Amino acid sequence: MQCKLEYIWLDGCTPTQSLRGKTKVVKDFSGKVEDAPMWNFDGSSTEQADGSASDLLLKPVAVFPDPHRKNAFLVMTEVMNADGTPHESNGRATIDDDDEDFWFGFEQEYFFWDTETNLPPGFPPGGFPGPQGPYYCSVGAANAFGRSAVEEHLDACLDAGINVEGINGEVAAGQWEFQVFAKGARRAGDEVWVARYLLARVGENYGYSIEYHPKPLGQLDWNGSGMHANFSNGEMRTLGDEAVFTRICEAFGDQIPRHIDVYGANNDQRLTGEHETQAIDKFSYGICDRGASIRIPVNTIEDGWKGRLEDRRPASNADPYKVAAAIIATVKESVAVA
Repeated sequence: MQCKLEYIWLDGCTPTQSLRGKTKVVKDFSGKVEDAPMWNFDGSSTEQADGSASDLLLKPVAVFPDPHRKNAFLVMTEVMNADGTPHESNGRATIDDDDEDFWFGFEQEYFFWDTETNLPPGFPPGGFPGPQGPYYCSVGAANAFGRSAVEEHLDACLDAGINVEGINGEVAAGQWEFQVFAKGARRAGDEVWVARYLLARVGENYGYSIEYHPKPLGQLDWNGSGMHANFSNGEMRTLGDEAVFTRICEAFGDQIPRHIDVYGANNDQRLTGEHETQAIDKFSYGICDRGASIRIPVNTIEDGWKGRLEDRRPASNADPYKVAAAIIATVKESVAVA
């Protein structure tokens, strides 16, 4: 049987990478990542190489059933140089320590963007809808815009085996969110990127592009878009000790540049200290505080100081691989100095 393998990778666009994909037809594919062949592409067309030496490699790292095509699979790959070393644009390779003791839950916010009106759905031509407030977790045609695409995307992710744990309308018209949970930094990043790929493909059916800019409406009185990073390790999940969480939060406060540097381009426009954010050059943490850099969820307290933390600073356009790598590094350093 002939099978279609859609090879997915991140290009070299700066400051925010874009997804690329092309199809390889193979015979009798097993569905296992180890049976997906290495492939190559023209890096000079993706801002990753010069035309005089343009061959780059696509190394398969995860495989998912393709919910939109017959006899097909989605193959997430990382970009390698011709000599087999990681390309400089390869964010997955920044994960030096992929400890599956670390669990991640990414809350991916985004705007649909109508390619005809150049506005989010729900925005009238030349103007704005009513103020934010009624759109969060909304129901009904007056407040929920793009639901058909959201539902199609959710089904596609579930059919592909991506561990999407929920969806909801966000605070602005045409703004939505999905949540992905996975154990291990690489797996979490793989699943977020493939979910983003599927969202882009679903958007094609509706004339929507997907806008991940953290503040696409400028400095108006509207929230931006983030990719809040929930995380835990075994110590956080089992010890039941408030001091563990305090120590970790304090360690994050000592590493502001490490995190902000990989938490997404133009994030200074979102992290202003307004609209449920802390200022980009400051750090704070607090129980149930959505205006803090790190929120300690009430469930963590109710469960006897067992659970997770939420870093609210990552922007919607951040690379989950790099975000997870930074989180692991800081948490492990906090243990070393304890």
